[in-house]
Amino acid sequence: GLHHAMPGGAAGFCIYNDASLAIARLLELGAERVAYVDVDVHHGDGVQAAFWEDPRVLTISLHEHPRTLFPQTGWPEETGGGAGEGSAVNVALPAGTGDAGWLRAFHAVVPELIADFRPQVLVTQHGADTHFEDPLAHLAVSLDAQRAVQMTCHSLAHEYADGRWVALGGGGYAVTDVVPRSWAHLVGIAAGRQIAPETVIPESWRQEVFARTRELGPGRMTDGRWPVVFREWEAGYDPADRLDQAVLAVRRAVFPLRGLLA
Repeated sequence: GLHHAMPGGAAGFCIYNDASLAIARLLELGAERVAYVDVDVHHGDGVQAAFWEDPRVLTISLHEHPRTLFPQTGWPEETGGGAGEGSAVNVALPAGTGDAGWLRAFHAVVPELIADFRPQVLVTQHGADTHFEDPLAHLAVSLDAQRAVQMTCHSLAHEYADGRWVALGGGGYAVTDVVPRSWAHLVGIAAGRQIAPETVIPESWRQEVFARTRELGPGRMTDGRWPVVFREWEAGYDPADRLDQAVLAVRRAVFPLRGLLA
C-alpha cells in the first residue's frame, strides 16, 4: 500500500507504488473498470495522480483533512481531469474524527459509488494509521472500526466484482499495538477465516513483543468497541456537524459528475 510514490519519483516513505502498479497491470490484462478505495489516514495522492485522466479507474480516498496532515492534497474539489473527470473522489475528514464519524463518512460515499461504477476488480488500501494510538496523525479510529471497513470492502468485492479483491496494507506507526492486529484481521477476512474480536492473543507473541520492545503487547484482537455503531447518511444531514459538512462537500463535488444525486 505504498500509495504516495509518484510516476516520476519517490514520496512519503514510498519508493514504488505497488497499488498503482497492480491497477496498471490489471488494465494491461484487459480489465475495463478497476475501483481503488484507500482508507489510510493520508491521502492516496500517488494513485490518484497515476490515473487522474483515466475513466477506467475510480479512486476513492478517505483521509484526514489536508489542512492538518501530509501530503496536503485530497481536497473534495480534486475530481479528476480530462476523460477522467469525476473518477477521483476525496473525503477529507476533520482531525479528531472517531469511529462513528469515520464509518458514517465511508458508508455515505463508498458503497454508492462502487454500486454505480460496478468494478471488475476492487483494490483497497488499509493503512492502520487512522488508529487513535498512531503517533503520526490525528484521527481517533479504533481497531474495531478498521475491521468493520475491511469486512465491508470484502462484501463490496463479492457483490460487485465477483470476489476479485486485491487488499493491501499501508501506513501504520503504532507497530506493536495496532498494525499486527489490524492486518491480521484483514488477512483473516480475505482468507474467509475471520478472527473474532474477543480472541485472546497468544502469550508467546506477547512475550516476543516484550523481548524486542520492553513493552506489553495487546491482550485481545479488539479495542473493546465491537460492534461499532454509527448513523447512516440516510438518517439525515446535520449542517452544524463538521463531519457531515465534509461528506456533503465530496458528494456535491463528485456525485453530479457521475450522474448521482448529491
